[in-house]
Amino acid sequence: MASERQIDVGGVLIGGGAPVAVQTMTKTETANIPATLDQIRRVAEAGADIVRLAVPRDDDAEALKTIIPQSPIPIIADIHFNHTLAIKAIENGAACVRLNPGNIGGPDKVAEVIAKANAHGTPMRIGVNSGSLPKHLRDLEYSNPVEALVTAAVEFVELMERLDFTNFKVSMKSTSVPNTIASNRLLSERIPYPLHLGVTEAGTKYTGSLKSAVGLGALLADGIGDTIRISLSTFHAEEEVKVAWEILKALKLRERGPVLIACPTCGRLQFDMDSVVIEIEQRLEAYEDPIEVSVLGCAVNGIGEARHADFGITGAKDAGMIFSKGEPLKKVPTDRLVDELFAEIDRYYAAGKTVVRDDAAAAEAAAWLSENEDATAMTPERLAQLELEANEAAGGGDAVLQIDEQASPVAGRRFTRA
Repeated sequence: MASERQIDVGGVLIGGGAPVAVQTMTKTETANIPATLDQIRRVAEAGADIVRLAVPRDDDAEALKTIIPQSPIPIIADIHFNHTLAIKAIENGAACVRLNPGNIGGPDKVAEVIAKANAHGTPMRIGVNSGSLPKHLRDLEYSNPVEALVTAAVEFVELMERLDFTNFKVSMKSTSVPNTIASNRLLSERIPYPLHLGVTEAGTKYTGSLKSAVGLGALLADGIGDTIRISLSTFHAEEEVKVAWEILKALKLRERGPVLIACPTCGRLQFDMDSVVIEIEQRLEAYEDPIEVSVLGCAVNGIGEARHADFGITGAKDAGMIFSKGEPLKKVPTDRLVDELFAEIDRYYAAGKTVVRDDAAAAEAAAWLSENEDATAMTPERLAQLELEANEAAGGGDAVLQIDEQASPVAGRRFTRA
């Protein structure tokens, strides 16, 4: 269930129906002010709404005085073990403080931080990690790790409420994707406060992105989660931001920049589509508008699967076609597909977001499509239709459709772009 409460982190609203906020954490030593500011600017450009900075030393807390006024996005101070650093971070202007009540020195130390936060109107993020649960929950952690996580989180929430502090969000993370999903689902039913989501220590860019997409995607699809952070083993924090945005875009929760749709390729492919897709993805980074661009590896299914795309290409060995919203625009040589695609996109924006269509070129493209489209190809749509017909013929039983997939239709005909 969605959180009822809402907090304000430096102007970014979190919870209570606000858009899911994207967070990341700098990889630099915070006291290295030039390097830290450089990374903050990069993650902001990539789309981060908020950024967290590690503050393990007095020098880091002092550096906040310089960093915060120059940062384009709100700063969260990440504090562990030393409650005085949390107090200094609040005094030095942090928009929010991340605190683990279990490792900060006990309720009295937490109360001191809360008093300072209340005085400055500073919200907090209270965090629970599977690797740092309170000692009295260690046995429960082994027998029921999900309940251990939720119990720790609820205990911390109750501590905040006893201290008359409700200006906070809760983070409950695990290295286990199933435990992350189950615990956050359970916690969302027990507390009204905003939830920050993440799979902690997720891994490399490849494995970490997949684990985060599965874990966070499952929760966000259920309406659970108000901020997200992708935890990747990389020194480039902007990569975490990019993955976060792809998850939000895939779930249609937020829009930012173009959406690229590309078929997975198969034995029908007759041109070097992998390099085409990479080039298109890179060139689309220069566009801010959330247009959809599709890349189809062949004309076997016409452009039906990408009929909704603002622009797209479908290719063959010697030529390809550019289309818009399911309608052919022009036929072009395969080695000019990418350049001509972006020429059409730029023409679209120059005309005030209007597709510029040349009737003769469109007719030539439509003719090419009809010549190359294979009306007998076993596309997913046609397979589904054949299965339906087979089931109906069998009286609704479980008919099995047999397909001969032994021969490759493009053997010896693959084209590679120079």
